[in-house]
Amino acid sequence: MQLRDRLMQGEPLAGTFLKTPEHLLVEVLAASGLDFICLDAEHSPFDRGRMDACLAMARALDFPALVRVPAGRPEIILGVLDSGATGIVVPHVDSVAKAEEVARAARFGHGGRGFAGTTRWAGVLGAPMADLLERSRKETIVMAQIEEPEGVDAANDIAAVDGIDALFIGPADLSVAYGKTNVDSPELHAAYKTVGEACKTHGKGFVTWAPDVAKMKDWHPYGVNCFFIASELGWVLSGARTVVADIKALSPD
Repeated sequence: MQLRDRLMQGEPLAGTFLKTPEHLLVEVLAASGLDFICLDAEHSPFDRGRMDACLAMARALDFPALVRVPAGRPEIILGVLDSGATGIVVPHVDSVAKAEEVARAARFGHGGRGFAGTTRWAGVLGAPMADLLERSRKETIVMAQIEEPEGVDAANDIAAVDGIDALFIGPADLSVAYGKTNVDSPELHAAYKTVGEACKTHGKGFVTWAPDVAKMKDWHPYGVNCFFIASELGWVLSGARTVVADIKALSPD
């Protein structure tokens, strides 16, 4: 079953952000059991060449790779999807108009994603146009990040947009927008409830980021079914600190 179907059917899914633009880490994470990764091109130094290498590795290993784009501009979305991304995560979608623009740019059709049969995603002339159009409908994932109060207020209408597959609460940005200094405020919990209800009503996936399993358990009761857990940087640092602490705890002979 495609990742998109699993997402929208509410299956529990686990992924992580990749912050380091290095294709070898894609290879390592593909062996982890994660359902997907997301290359973070919004907050990390992914240029077009290094993103291309990471997506080539993901495609070769049949490992779903999303890309969080820095902005929802059509030319950025086109390049990411042509390079082989399974889907996109678009930050700061705070209105129906923005959601409609993003959905149009990611989908083939009049005024939408430009078609080319020579891209990595298309298999370099490996399939007929009709087959590629059908594969895009089944495969391509579009996640709209809700990171402003306006996005929460419009969540039901955003979730209703055809071509938006999931809503993704960004807890840090949304907390900052609420004027908070932590990610555990009543306003944030209320936002999870509102967005969760919108996703349930319209049959869309509900996604969020969590630093660890403890925080994941806080958000799960609101209907979140897809978690971006930390990042490879967080896991490396956590693992290293654990080993160092264990070594320091050893008693001298």
